[in-house]
Amino acid sequence: MTVRSDPQAVEQILVNLLDNALKYAADARAAGLRVELAAEGDQAVLRVQDRGPGIPEADRDRVFDRFYRVARERDAHTPGTGLGLALVRELARGHGGDAVAAARPGGGAELQVRFPLASAAVRPT
Repeated sequence: MTVRSDPQAVEQILVNLLDNALKYAADARAAGLRVELAAEGDQAVLRVQDRGPGIPEADRDRVFDRFYRVARERDAHTPGTGLGLALVRELARGHGGDAVAAARPGGGAELQVRFPLASAAVRPT
């Protein structure tokens, strides 16, 4: 699987996704973090899953907006500016991909970043 990408941008995406998952988990040891990279059709999909409180369905697309934070009393004192996930989506789109949030079966959140796979015609031989 080959993806044309800026390694620093992909590193920043991963750091922001992991930071977000750990920040909102009630207990870092119980966060149940899982990171997965898989090819699906013509895309590479990076998934970061956690067992935190999850993201309400109404907020799933908005969590990628600049300065947006899910309004929950338990998170009111959680530090952050609301820019981390906005940067994730911006960097993903800069690579021709996107970022989405989904519910995780059994509780928690799944954040996905999708990148287009490099076509076989442009892969180095």
